[in-house]
Amino acid sequence: MPELPEVETVRRGLAPAMEGAVIAKAQVNRPDLRWPFPENMAARLTGQAVQTLRRRSKYILADLSSGETLLIHLGMSGRMTVSGDPLGHFHHDHPAPEKHDHVVLDMENGARITFNDPRRFGAMDLMDTASAETHPLLAKLGPEPLGNAFDGPYLAAQLKTRNTPIKSALLDQRIVAGLGNIYVCETLFRAGISPKRRARNLSAARAAALVPIIRDVLSDAITAGGSSLRDFRQADGELGYFQHSFDVYDREGRPCRKPGCTGTVKRLVQSGRSSFYCPSCQR
Repeated sequence: MPELPEVETVRRGLAPAMEGAVIAKAQVNRPDLRWPFPENMAARLTGQAVQTLRRRSKYILADLSSGETLLIHLGMSGRMTVSGDPLGHFHHDHPAPEKHDHVVLDMENGARITFNDPRRFGAMDLMDTASAETHPLLAKLGPEPLGNAFDGPYLAAQLKTRNTPIKSALLDQRIVAGLGNIYVCETLFRAGISPKRRARNLSAARAAALVPIIRDVLSDAITAGGSSLRDFRQADGELGYFQHSFDVYDREGRPCRKPGCTGTVKRLVQSGRSSFYCPSCQR
């Protein structure tokens, strides 16, 4: 499932074609994805200008001139692609419709935004912009890892009370929003912390030191366009490239990349998810 860097990459790719543009026609080709679409969604989108395109955790939020916000979740296989962009950032020709093109937005500027989702684990919803943060999918989210509210003292205080493995704590969206399995594995490797270590057993200084490492990992991944493991594509259809820079994720049995370390990357299962780490240099 796409994590924060992939969602941010898609948001940045969509922004030139959507921000400030009017949705000339919205086409909804089925009644639901993971959940039913909101009532009259096509009519409520048609004719509205996209004022701002932002991200909260792993969700894309499009604030509309109607006072509503379109929430978009890519799910496991969802892709949002742009065609016909008059700014020349994307392919100019609209591709032939595909079987799983479930929502299509034709913009007045000539761009077409297509949401394609073969497995239908994605989601879309409409909500009042003024109360968007109270939406059930957003209300309990912690601070953004790239935002000012996420700092060393905050994270140290949160981890101090958690008796779960540090890997599980960092995946808890109530503590920090948007982190997923890939980037927590990479963060813990850079920090030299075993995913098995109990969160409350980290010193305050070591917990606080995780903050800049988390930001660096996410920033590196965004710069690389995210990670393409199965279905992820950027808004222009290109693959992300951060998977070529993984230090531990999906590298079971391969040599540790830390200079001077002779260890081998291992995999263990925590809460049904694979954790990749080097037992020699992660303690």
